[in-house]
Amino acid sequence: MLPFLSKSELAIIHNAWTLQLETDPNILLQKAEMALKKYGMNVVVANELANYKDVVVMVTSSGRTTVSRSSKEEDLEVQLTDLLVKMHSENIAQPNS
Repeated sequence: MLPFLSKSELAIIHNAWTLQLETDPNILLQKAEMALKKYGMNVVVANELANYKDVVVMVTSSGRTTVSRSSKEEDLEVQLTDLLVKMHSENIAQPNS
């Protein structure tokens, strides 16, 4: 289950990352990287419409991280949220961020 976030916390998250849902897997990562640069995001969560509940790719300026669930019982959103929280915590802990 996701924790409750205040409007100010959601605003901080919204300003740091975005979601990219695509139906064409051939251009998914290209569009995610373009969105990363165009909107000045720290991370773009990219996923295909066909398997958005099973696998996502987190695109950052330093690379890509694939998050996938290993079973139907596993919750992809929990894994994704945990990783985003970890990345955000590391980012704000850096000087000059």
